[in-house]
Amino acid sequence: MVVAVQYISKEHSEDVEAARHGVTGILAVQGAFAEHAAMLDKLGAPWKLLRAAEDFDESVDRVILPGGESTTQGKLLRSTGLFEPITAHIAAGKPVLGTCAGMILLASKLDNDPNVYFGALDAVVRRNAYGRQLGSFAATADFGQSIKDFPLVFIRGPFVVSVGAKASVETEVNGHAVGLRQGNILATAFHPELTDDSRIHELFLGL
Repeated sequence: MVVAVQYISKEHSEDVEAARHGVTGILAVQGAFAEHAAMLDKLGAPWKLLRAAEDFDESVDRVILPGGESTTQGKLLRSTGLFEPITAHIAAGKPVLGTCAGMILLASKLDNDPNVYFGALDAVVRRNAYGRQLGSFAATADFGQSIKDFPLVFIRGPFVVSVGAKASVETEVNGHAVGLRQGNILATAFHPELTDDSRIHELFLGL
């Protein structure tokens, strides 16, 4: 997906100011947040960027944690004050989509990093699992029972080392779990927002 120039400066969808609820908050401290915004516009779903704690208001019913650099995002989540409201959102069982770095932020443990961020996803995840040389590649796989032949785009993505009883594996590539679901949490090691296929975002909006 090629994102239009307008998303460089666009902070929210055009209809968001009239929305009292049903808004998707997209973490926008670092990473590929603009591509998620473009996908939600394609689907006609209201959204706003989350850059500081005051951006997280009562209209936000679901959250996207985008790809990027997880260590940087983790530090900025603390400094912007967004860590606490997003933690409360996840604890309340509200929908969350974490892609690439977002999966790392959600994991209960990282097997090659001592940091733990939200710790909500019952899985052990490995950062930069494919290494820098093999970090970017494409594949195709099913996601769950309803989404067939989804295009998977990986950019130095993680994969799941082990999955606990609370989470289920939705996608595998070369024997490694790269897509998980746990209640209203969806987590992918790949970037669905970098394709023209909106089905995973549609699934997320239906949670």
